[in-house]
Amino acid sequence: MPGTLANESHVDVLIIGAGPAGLMCANGLSLAGVNVRIVDQRPDKVPAGQADGIQPRTIEVLQSYGLADRLLREGNQLHMAAFYNPGPSGGITRTGRAPDVTAASARYPFETTLHQGAIESIFLDSMKSRGLFVERPVAPVALEWSQDENQLQDPTSYPVTVALKNLSDETQEPRLERVHAKFVVGADGAHSWVRKTLGFAMEGEQTEFVWGVVDTIPDTDFPDIRNRCAIHSPNGSCMVIPREGDMVRLYIQLTDSQIIEAGRLNKGKINCDQLLQVARKSLKPFRIEFPNPIDWWTLYIIGQRVASKFSMHERIFIAGDACHTHSPKAGQGMNASMNDTHNLIWKLTQVLRGWSHISLLKTYEFERRKYAQDLIAFDKKFSALFSTKAQTDEDPDGVTHEQFLEAFQTFGGFTSGIGIHYAPSDIVNPEGQSAASKLIVGQRLPPQILLRAADCRPFEIQDLIPADTRFKILIFAGNTNDTQQQKRLFTLADQLGGDGGILIKLAGAAYGSVFDIISVSNSSKEDVNYTDLPAIFRTHWSKVFTDAQEVAGLRGGMAYKSYGISKDGAVVIVRPDGYIGKVTGIENVNSINQYFSSFMIMQSAMTLHDS
Repeated sequence: MPGTLANESHVDVLIIGAGPAGLMCANGLSLAGVNVRIVDQRPDKVPAGQADGIQPRTIEVLQSYGLADRLLREGNQLHMAAFYNPGPSGGITRTGRAPDVTAASARYPFETTLHQGAIESIFLDSMKSRGLFVERPVAPVALEWSQDENQLQDPTSYPVTVALKNLSDETQEPRLERVHAKFVVGADGAHSWVRKTLGFAMEGEQTEFVWGVVDTIPDTDFPDIRNRCAIHSPNGSCMVIPREGDMVRLYIQLTDSQIIEAGRLNKGKINCDQLLQVARKSLKPFRIEFPNPIDWWTLYIIGQRVASKFSMHERIFIAGDACHTHSPKAGQGMNASMNDTHNLIWKLTQVLRGWSHISLLKTYEFERRKYAQDLIAFDKKFSALFSTKAQTDEDPDGVTHEQFLEAFQTFGGFTSGIGIHYAPSDIVNPEGQSAASKLIVGQRLPPQILLRAADCRPFEIQDLIPADTRFKILIFAGNTNDTQQQKRLFTLADQLGGDGGILIKLAGAAYGSVFDIISVSNSSKEDVNYTDLPAIFRTHWSKVFTDAQEVAGLRGGMAYKSYGISKDGAVVIVRPDGYIGKVTGIENVNSINQYFSSFMIMQSAMTLHDS
């Protein structure tokens, strides 16, 4: 190992890379009280440019960590998309407009745009409030891991060792820190050092589509400059993405084959002024000029690749661009990256606390690699449609407006993130689906307005399931004024939380630190009494809700109907990341026992770790 050893240290989780994926991971783990460090070889965060689009599902995820308000305050919202195609005069003409987000159940029915540096600042400030900072400029120079199976299966061991070098140390023989970690997360970008060191291949291909990107404040008479625009012009394709303030991002297709040499992009073949000239031609007959400074610009070739593996022994993980790359056309890169580590945060925490078997961590690669493969398949279709010329008399084989619009709307559930569906596993058990027939086990819990029973205050159900590492057990209790229904509920309460109940077996008397129980009656707001429920289902007066319209009569009263739950009620288990893990009837407690027992560790004879 090169350099002089300075010191040795131990940490639960070491994160390498402080882009969106790494910062999401560090912030979430620190919120959970995990001993975490994050390093990055860059001297500072991204100052401008890079990724900028946040999709509806990612806004929901950020809301679950308490971070969405700032994003929505600082960012720009995209509500409408406009489509332009070749017109009869040789320029472009608008052929239609449509909602930018087509997913019907989106809580936030819009995209939000804000440059990556500002998004990173949201995480950095949250981490700072808990005394966690990115260590810069620090780079890994060596990575070793144990081959001892007993050590790998022991969540209290430190089987991974990383040598870190402080890049600001200019001594001839730099001093290295040797970090012993329980887990390592490589979130170090498309050229990931961690991935290469692990020997994971990037599988996929590169296209011949070359695009330029420019961030600036233009001067233009183009009427849709503040809408997301997909433009197929005779001069090539273009995309308009309005940003915060008056900023606009332009994606500009380049058709000069000389830009590519030996399969690589020669950025010296074109400068920013030439890129802007292409934009002027692509938007004709509309005028667009660039009197203001260029905030950021770059060139890229569209490539679509997925890593062969996402994990080494469930001790070293890769996330974000380190394990999947694709075009930025549908705004998926940063969203996929942050959702990778959102998926990983709670699983690492459960294992570190001794709540779940280490085998739980196998589901990270199982869920996120399948998603990445689906993303690449989608991206190939969408980027090809976007980069192919529009149909004209001279080019009858081109893309029609109808084809593009159909694809735009068909892929809406995927691009928004709303339609992400994890396959069956220990933590996604679709048996019993009929108890809530319109919910989909493996997808996120859709939004609905509920009334708090004690004071009739309306709440969004997604705000009742924050990303706090606890499983949410939602008891849809039916008519809680009905005597027979109350008997069924008291029986369920005893089976879950009485002597020998599954919650006691799994978490002991401190089950509230592992599970959060929320009750939802369908009694009217005039008749509901939160005190009618068993104590375990009303651990606090604020934990009982009813599915009724708010006092103003504008919202609420649709949860049972929208979720397909009958008057008999249901139990819906929501994972800590907001995805539905299990649905069952309130009299089928055995299926709840089987679900949790498949991956969690019985704690009744053990001391539960502090949460």
